[in-house]
Formats: sequence, structure tokens, C-alpha cells
Amino acid sequence: MRDQPPLPELEPEDDSDRPGRLRPVPPGALVGWTVVGLAVGWFVHPLSERWRGAAPNVSWLPSVALLFVGVFLLFTARSTARAMRGEGERPPGHQMVNRFVLARACALVGAFFAGGYAGYALSWVGDEAGLATDRLLRSAAAAVAAVLMTVGAVLLERACRTRSDDPGT
Repeated sequence: MRDQPPLPELEPEDDSDRPGRLRPVPPGALVGWTVVGLAVGWFVHPLSERWRGAAPNVSWLPSVALLFVGVFLLFTARSTARAMRGEGERPPGHQMVNRFVLARACALVGAFFAGGYAGYALSWVGDEAGLATDRLLRSAAAAVAAVLMTVGAVLLERACRTRSDDPGT
């Protein structure tokens, strides 16, 4: 082993080309899932009336659940960002990966739900049905809560990023 020549110096690679790097979800994916959710939400109203005879009711529970997840993600993003700046104990690497994966999943699901609830709310605009206003308001509230969840998830994703020269990576 001692008689072998030293390994050649490797040129630094571009971080975007290195395999195994976790990157935040691209904005195009979030927009795409929002548009898919918007279309699905828009078509739930007429299709359910045609097949079941009545459109589904939206309770306050989805809004509360999405709001809870959004606040949790915002809190976790804030504490993670502070820890990454050295203002607290830095989480181990596996916890950072877990947070990153959770954030990515919540960002995509939140974008889909935001679009879905917004599409369902928009499908009730101008409708003269008895519960149209109620369904519109509850769906809009759920859409806003889903947007909060998406924002919290994106912020948590960004908080989990490390510099390539960081000794903790």
C-alpha cells in the first residue's frame, strides 16, 4: 500500500450533477400538482351530482387538519433553520433527511389539495343550490389551509439545505 502512487486530485464537481444529492421540489412540480388538483376539484361537483345525485359536503375538519399540519411545518422549519445557523443543537443527518422527505411529500400533497379545494370552491361560484355558499366557503378555507401547508413544507425543505463545505454534511 505504501508503494502505490497517491490518488490524483479530483476536480470539484458541480453540485447539481452529483448523484445522491437531495434537491428541493421544483416550482414546476408544485404548479403542476396544483393544476391537476384544480381540475379534479372542479370536476368533482358535476360528476358527483350526475352519479350520486348530490355533491359532497365539505366539513371544517379538512381545514383544521391542513391548518394544523401547516403550522407544524412552519414551526419545524423555523426551529430547523435556527439550528442550521448554529443557534441550537443541530439535528443528526438522518433526522434532517427525514424532515426533508416529509417536507417534500407535504409540499406536493399540499399543492394538490390547494388546487383541489380551490377547484371545488370555484365550481360553486354562481350556483343557486341551497348549500352552495356553505360549500364554497368551506372549500376556500381548506384551500387556504393547504396553501399554508405547502408554504410551510417548502420553507422546511429550504431549512434542511446545507452548504457543500459544511463539516456536518
